[in-house]
Amino acid sequence: KAIYLMSLQRRRQRYTLIHVWKIYHGLVPDSTGLKEVFDDEGRLGVQLNNPPKYIRKADTKRASHLFNSFGVQAYNLWNKLPAEVNSCVTIDSFKAALGSFLDSFHDRPPVRGYPVIGNDFTKANRKVGG
Repeated sequence: KAIYLMSLQRRRQRYTLIHVWKIYHGLVPDSTGLKEVFDDEGRLGVQLNNPPKYIRKADTKRASHLFNSFGVQAYNLWNKLPAEVNSCVTIDSFKAALGSFLDSFHDRPPVRGYPVIGNDFTKANRKVGG
C-alpha cells in the first residue's frame, strides 16, 4: 500500500498559501503588510499587486534572505494560483481547491547533489495522465 506524503517544500508552500488566505480574510493579524496590496478586481481573482518594496533595493549579500522571506515567497506563490482557488470564500473550500491544484503538479523537491527537475508548481510542470 502506497502512502502519499507531500515533500517538506510542498508542505511549506501550502502553509504559506493558507496563511496568506487567512490574512486576506482577516482571520490572523497581518504583520507583513500584505493586506494593503491585495487586489480582487481582476479576472485572475485575488492577486497581490506588488512585491514588498525592500526587495528592489537589496544588495547581493542580503538578497537570498529577502527572496526567501515570507512576504516575497507569499507574493510569488499566491499570484500563481488560478482564480477558482484564490477566490474561495471558506477555509475548507480553499484547502480542498488548493490540494487539488497542488496535486496536479509533480512534487519533486530539490536534493543536494542532484539536478533540480521541476520541483514546484511555480515552474508550471503539470502531471500528464494523472
